[in-house]
Amino acid sequence: MNNLAHRQFKDQLFEQLARAAKALSSPRRLELVDLLAQGERSVEDLATLTGMSVANTSQHLQALRKALLVRPRREGLRTFYTLSDDSVFRAWQAIRELGHRRFAEVDRLLKTYVAERQSLESIAADELLRRIRNEQVIVLDVRPEPEYRAGHILGARSIPVKELQRRLADLPKRREIVAYCRGPFCVYADEAVSLLKRKGYRARRLDTGFPDWKSAGLPVEME
Repeated sequence: MNNLAHRQFKDQLFEQLARAAKALSSPRRLELVDLLAQGERSVEDLATLTGMSVANTSQHLQALRKALLVRPRREGLRTFYTLSDDSVFRAWQAIRELGHRRFAEVDRLLKTYVAERQSLESIAADELLRRIRNEQVIVLDVRPEPEYRAGHILGARSIPVKELQRRLADLPKRREIVAYCRGPFCVYADEAVSLLKRKGYRARRLDTGFPDWKSAGLPVEME
């Protein structure tokens, strides 16, 4: 291969690889990927969750679709989206980790928004799995119910954080409770653990979210 052909090959190769990076260069699209990592969602649901209009949400989803990062499914007049495969979530994981390690503003925002997290005890995924197998813990999924139905940690109970206060009687105080939610940028588990501890429960939060658990090949189930 001569130098000119080699240069053309490299240009075309990196142009193709840049398609995913270009599609993920929007903060709104990153948020959509984070939400779709929880499971399939309709355009309308995603618009509500992100505070965008349906039209704007659809445009961002089309950009992700063109880069082969999401795939649609039609049901009547509604369109539902999912991530194309687990590699898309792993790309988001890498961006998330890079931003946390390299940009002080990310760390500052996290410390400001989830300031209480520093005082909450957490548990790693491998330790939680061991305690699940030994039947030593109640695992609590505090995400919205549609996300729980799309997939959850094996044996987890669903009590969305907004319902937890009125459903405390469903949880025995003699067992330790581990709450989890969407991931490190989600505060549902923090809010749940804070409430449980105030009410006298032994509670901790999983230090990752459901998509991280699933991506690691740990046991999950769906409804």
